[in-house]
Amino acid sequence: MVEIIAFENKYKPDFYKLNIVWLDKYNLTESHDLEILNHPEETIINNGGFIWLAKSAGEIVGSAALIKEADDIFELAKMAVDDAHQGKGISKLLIETCIAKANEIGAKKIELFSNHQLTTALGLYQKYGFHHVDVTNSPFTTADVKMEMDL
Repeated sequence: MVEIIAFENKYKPDFYKLNIVWLDKYNLTESHDLEILNHPEETIINNGGFIWLAKSAGEIVGSAALIKEADDIFELAKMAVDDAHQGKGISKLLIETCIAKANEIGAKKIELFSNHQLTTALGLYQKYGFHHVDVTNSPFTTADVKMEMDL
């Protein structure tokens, strides 16, 4: 059984590892990623954002975050599922948690930055109602995809 839990500092190494694995796999790791992964509380939570983790059999196997961009705009970020746990619906649980929280707090839009190599993730985002827009204001040089969802 998979449980979605709120981030706690003790899970910082898990959050880092889950995300650095896929970033490195696709040669996408940038200094902005490392700043977030090394300082998740300071860069996300203390600025009004949220991080959730997927826990299965006592192990952290997934993550997702909402980073506050403006009072009513959040960025879906750092979504990852451990390779051994992919295909089990964990990413769906994570994205649904993020969307529900954004709605709960009155967000008007969720945006995300990605890369064309991440075809499975892009398909998931489209399934949940995200649509492609021009890539603007990206904090990432490797982000060649931007998607948004109006709430």
